[in-house]
Amino acid sequence: MNLKVRLAVMNFLEFAVWGAYLTCMGNYLGIAGLGDKISWFYAIQGIVSIFMPTLMGIVADKYIQPQRLLGLCHLVAGAFMLGCWWLGVQAGFGNELPDKSLFIALYTLSVAFFMPTIALANTAAFTILKKNGMDTVKDFPPIRVLGTVGFIATMWFVNCAVWQDGSFSMTLADNAHKFQYTYMQFFVSGLLSLVLFGYCFTLPECKIEKKEQKVSLVESLGLNAFKLFKRRKMALFFIFSALLGMCLQVTNGYAGPFITSFKGTPEFADTFAANNATLLTSISQISEALCILMIPFFLKRFGIKVVMLMSMFAWVFRFGFFGVGNPAMPGVIFFILSCIVYGVAFDFFNVSGGIFVDQECEPSIKASAQGLFMMMTNGLGATIGTLTAGEIVNAYCSWQDGYLVGNWQTCWFIFAAFALVVAVSFALAFKPEK
Repeated sequence: MNLKVRLAVMNFLEFAVWGAYLTCMGNYLGIAGLGDKISWFYAIQGIVSIFMPTLMGIVADKYIQPQRLLGLCHLVAGAFMLGCWWLGVQAGFGNELPDKSLFIALYTLSVAFFMPTIALANTAAFTILKKNGMDTVKDFPPIRVLGTVGFIATMWFVNCAVWQDGSFSMTLADNAHKFQYTYMQFFVSGLLSLVLFGYCFTLPECKIEKKEQKVSLVESLGLNAFKLFKRRKMALFFIFSALLGMCLQVTNGYAGPFITSFKGTPEFADTFAANNATLLTSISQISEALCILMIPFFLKRFGIKVVMLMSMFAWVFRFGFFGVGNPAMPGVIFFILSCIVYGVAFDFFNVSGGIFVDQECEPSIKASAQGLFMMMTNGLGATIGTLTAGEIVNAYCSWQDGYLVGNWQTCWFIFAAFALVVAVSFALAFKPEK
């Protein structure tokens, strides 16, 4: 099989695992009696990202080839995710979880091993491409776009899949047993993780670079990636990455419950958008797939600063459009526009940032550097941002009859104002070389 195709399949499965639950988990948590803890479930992803990607990056740089470690992490993550599914099975459809603490513990362990795989997948892809004489800026985005396709595929599946009375079906109509409202989303994610575990061991080797000379304790622990902070350009890049990372999980956590909440309003209850929130928000990932393909042009033509600024202002519009929209015409157009700009908001930051970090560091710390980037964005940034967003949403909204209702417009405008401040500050402070 063609090398690029093999890496594309890896990316497809990598993000299909995540897409099965990331954008629809909030709807199930509300039903399962954990609605007030939604922000914590997304913050957990950030908390483990503070240290797990860095630790796994060290292991990949020093001890286990990254493609193999990627598979092993998915084996563990998938097993714990299936544990979450089994607890849901024990509770039954539409019921609260009797053992919420165990559910949270299993979920935490699962994402602790999943979050490092994003950086490990990048490291494996970059290493294999370079080993075969390919250009990461040109050849990686078309491979990475299959990851977004995988994310979309499982989003659509859990939006439409229904398990009821012992039978399986697919429908766009509203149904309480749709996977997007049930524990079955965790089964899909866990199963795909196990599939990727096996697939990773078919990938080409990414041999670890061994040093002949003696190395310091800092180097042996892989902590020398932090020396990147000594360079002003990289220090500012990582700091603003953390600030922008505060936006990453806000819509993943609350877009679904927000759009679904309109089902509690008679005039919007029967609209397609209110009943298919996961399907509607998948437009975000479709936009993301298209935007990934534009990254090589924009990076080479405008450089990392302009590309990052595009991402930051896109977040302003992402939140602002949610604030002025609704599921009926013409308000639903703003929801669609919010999903369209998400491609620029997410990819021009996450994917371009990963490529930038890969170009700016030496080969011996590439995996550690990717882990550091992950720590700053999906770790520190996402944790602080998600918990803060949760406090804001809980202050203005509350769960009523299974829906999270309240003054959503104020929440979205607060998020948009924050993104605007970050964008203006970045434009003034970050001055890379031409």
